[in-house]
Amino acid sequence: MTGDQPGAPHTRPGLVRSLLDRFGHLIRELSKFATVGGVAFLVDFALFNYLTLVRRVEPVTARVVSTVIAATVAFVGNRFWTWRHRVRSNPAREYALFFFFNAVGLGIAVACLAGSRYGLGSIWPGVFRTPLADNIASYVVGTALGTLFRFWSYRRFVFVDAGTPAAPEVTGDPSPGS
Repeated sequence: MTGDQPGAPHTRPGLVRSLLDRFGHLIRELSKFATVGGVAFLVDFALFNYLTLVRRVEPVTARVVSTVIAATVAFVGNRFWTWRHRVRSNPAREYALFFFFNAVGLGIAVACLAGSRYGLGSIWPGVFRTPLADNIASYVVGTALGTLFRFWSYRRFVFVDAGTPAAPEVTGDPSPGS
């Protein structure tokens, strides 16, 4: 028995192959997006901690500064690597939309940090007004939520696909017997 007989059950590789054929491009984009985001995250994290711990900058201000610099790194990586296969529409438009959606993502992270530091921190300052709590609120919770929003918005609005060609216009009388 070789398993090549008619009626033998189909194996999973056919299903896996069809899923990869269908969603492989999305997996590749997501992997590149994650790599670029990882580099930008390291820039953001290192700069935030340098500003707050060494330079003694207020945490929310430090988060804004570190995010703006990291966003520039992310824009270059995403434009020229993650979505390089997509049509470049208008660089100024892409840049403006990228930073707009990044600002919304920053707002999500800052809201998580401020909610932890000033909301929960007013109740338990010994727990929620510490560098560890700031990092968890901003970089674990805030970054996770902001990243989901950024991937969706960049893919949908910033680095847009060329799309499908428009359908030809129908002319004439569509009634039967014409």
